[in-house]
This record gives sequence, structure tokens and C-alpha cells, in this order.
Amino acid sequence: MIHPPTRTRQRGMVLITALLMLVVVTMLAIALFRSFGIDERIAGNMREKARALQAAETAEEYAEAWVAGGFATTPVACAAGTPVAYAVGQICTTATGLANPATLPWPTGVLYNPLTMPSDLAQPPVYYITSLGPPGGGVQTPQSGIVYQIDAVGYGDSPNATAVVEATYLVKPGTTCLGGC
Repeated sequence: MIHPPTRTRQRGMVLITALLMLVVVTMLAIALFRSFGIDERIAGNMREKARALQAAETAEEYAEAWVAGGFATTPVACAAGTPVAYAVGQICTTATGLANPATLPWPTGVLYNPLTMPSDLAQPPVYYITSLGPPGGGVQTPQSGIVYQIDAVGYGDSPNATAVVEATYLVKPGTTCLGGC
């Protein structure tokens, strides 16, 4: 029996069509997997950014409570080197303040490392308190108080995941937050 020539051509077209469909489906699957990987990285980066921000805010809040609680000491010229322990604390003079808090790592500061901080952070948070003197640069009286600038940096699981926060406080009887709270 002889097969008509049209039938043979149809079998070849089915094979070519099936191969083309397979290539298209494979390309779609590869694009989907790549997109999924990028989404995972974005979600991980956002998580580490949030962890760094939480660490920085925790250190800043501790520094705010330390200053508002009356533990503030006489400002000192803070030397570059290893940060001091948070249990000791320090307030730096404006002359030795951070030139740019966004430039990391900081040359000095107070290392905030209580037992409640997660142990998988790249580095413990650091805060830096600068005494800006009396409000408006006037003469300090017990009623005028002292203005403090508090900078804090927190890290995620890598040194590249960082957050810097800043607040300005006026400390006098009836402490008031001036901004960044």
C-alpha cells in the first residue's frame, strides 16, 4: 500500500511544531526561575535593611535614655580607635564629632552590645553622642539645658547592610525631643 505524500509531510510538521513548543516552554521556565531568584535576593536585602534599622534605632533609644536619665558626663575629646562599652558611655565634644555619620566605619563611639541583641549581626550597633552646648549657642543655665546630637549605626548580617539614624535632644528639667523621634 502506498501512502499519499500529504500524510508524510504532516508527520514532519508535528515533530517541528512539538520541538518549537518545547523550546518556548523551556525559555519561559528559565525566565521564571531567574525572576524567582531575583525576588528572593530582593526580599533578603529588604529583611537585612530592616534588621540594620532596628539595631540602629535600638542603640539610639538606649543613648537617648542614657542622656535623659541624667547619666550624661562632661564631654570629652573622643579619640579614634575602639569604641567604648555602652555600660560606660561617653559624650564627645563638637570639635571631635563625626564629620559625616554616613562614612563607615566610625572612628569612635559607644559600642551597644547587650545580651538582647541578635548574635548574627555583622557588627554590634554603635552610637555617638555629641554635646552641642546650650540652645542657640547662649550661656548654659540649669533652665536652658544642653542640646545633644545622637547618631547611631546598625548592621544586618553583612557589613554592607547598614542603617544610620540621628536625633537631636534638648536635655533639661522636662527633657524634650527636638526631632528624629
